[in-house]
Order: sequence, then structure tokens, then C-alpha cells
Amino acid sequence: MQISYGLKAGVFMRFTKMHGCGNDYIYVNCFEEDIEKPNEVSKKLSERHFGIGADGLILIKPSNRADFKMAMYNADGSEGSMCGNGIRCVAKYVYDNRLTKKTKITVDTLSGVKKLQMNIKNDKVDTVKVDMGKPVFLCDNIPVKFQKRYMINEEINVLGRIFTGTAISMGNPHFVTFIKENLDEMNIDKFGREIEREPYFPDRVNVEFVKIIDKNHIKLRVFERGSGETLACGTGACAAVVAAYINGYTSNKVRVSLLGGDLYIEYDNVSGHVFMTGPATVICTGDVDIN
Repeated sequence: MQISYGLKAGVFMRFTKMHGCGNDYIYVNCFEEDIEKPNEVSKKLSERHFGIGADGLILIKPSNRADFKMAMYNADGSEGSMCGNGIRCVAKYVYDNRLTKKTKITVDTLSGVKKLQMNIKNDKVDTVKVDMGKPVFLCDNIPVKFQKRYMINEEINVLGRIFTGTAISMGNPHFVTFIKENLDEMNIDKFGREIEREPYFPDRVNVEFVKIIDKNHIKLRVFERGSGETLACGTGACAAVVAAYINGYTSNKVRVSLLGGDLYIEYDNVSGHVFMTGPATVICTGDVDIN
């Protein structure tokens, strides 16, 4: 697929659009491309009516401390630290495009170096297991401005409604709240937008609305800071399972059903690390004018 942005000839960028459970990003191979002002490029091309349409832009770069580096930008142009669905697609891109022959790689992100294991089917990446690292609970390190060291099972008042939730960082900040009513009828945009910008969260926050199905299965809708509600969020799924486990709602191995599909999360009791397994899918490739 060939796509051109704008009416006048300009500077063209080769891209691949990919998604993990519907969480879609525009990927650029920065071993071959040099992208100036990626914040502006992300904001322009993520627009779903006049651009390619995506939850953001991810650049695949060289790294001096890992096999590859991932730089991600949200749809509003803000830079993100980590994206669980996005990093799985990075693994698929570099393997399927023969930038590596290894099925175990490391990827440098703003939230640290992540370890990935690729599961291969018909000589292409089918699913990817990611060591997402250890969750962070200390408010100062998330960050959260709160009167206690931890925000675990705490109440906040938003638009006259009380939400009970837990704040966790999985490389980016999350507020996980558990919902008793029908999650499909929840006004995620209304409440997510307000919680995202609550004074508790100086860097804004991703908001996870969770419905417990049973000890090994939860349903999740996510409002991502800088993007709005998305079909999936890998770090959000990890934060949701950790919060559900420490609050006694689930086991440490949980299937997470998101709008875009299922992820499988394990919170390892021994290492304290969180492992995420899920798919990565190519949508299209093309050239786009970023002038």
C-alpha cells in the first residue's frame, strides 16, 4: 500500500503500520531513515482523518546498550516511556525484516532495557513474550502526589463519583480502578480524561478500568494518556493484573481481555517481574510525505 500525506511533493518517509491487539502505531526503521521533529510527525500522522491514523509513532533505532532502541511518541506528540503492545511489534519488525536472526533480543526504552522472546510460526513472529520488569509502587517514583507512600486501594473523587484504585508504574504511570457495573456501558472517555489530569498525577496517568471475571480472567478498558481510549495497552494490562493480585482479586497468572484481543500476564512471585505474552500484526507498509 502506498500512501501520500498532503497535496505537494515533499520529504517522504518509509513506514510500516502495525498493531498489538488493536493498539496501533506507525513504525519507522531509523537504521535507514532520519526523522526530524518526531513529536510533530507523530501528531500529524496519527490523526485518523488526515493522516495515516494511529495511537502514535515508534522509531526503531540503534542502541549502545541493547540490540535495538525503541523511541515512542503518543498521538498528541508527547514522548512515552514504554508501550507493551508497541515493543512486541518492534520484535516482529526486526525479525521479519531480517534486522536480526535472534529470537531473543533486548530493546532499550526510556523505562530501561527490556528482554523479549519471539515465538516463530512459518518463519515469522507470531507472538512475543516480554519481561516487563518489576512494578513500582512507591508514590514518589511513579510519580503520585499523595499523603501516603503508596496509593493502594485508595479512593479519589472524580466528577462526583468515587473511584477506588491502585497506582503503579510499569515504566509509565497507571491508576487501576475496579468496576462492579457493566464495563461496556462505562463512559471511559469522560472519566478517563478527568482522572488522567487529576492533581495527584503530575505527569498525567494511564487509567485502567477493570472488571473481575474470575481468579484467572479480567476484562479491561484503558484510557491512555496522550491518546484517549485505545483498543489495548500492554503496560496497562500488566498494571491491572498486579493491582488485582495484590488486592486479592486474582491469581498471579491472568488472561486479560481488552477491546482488541487477549493478553496473557504473569506476575512472577519469585523474581517480582511481570511477563506479558501477546500477538503482533502488520497492517500495511508505505511511503508518506512528512513535509
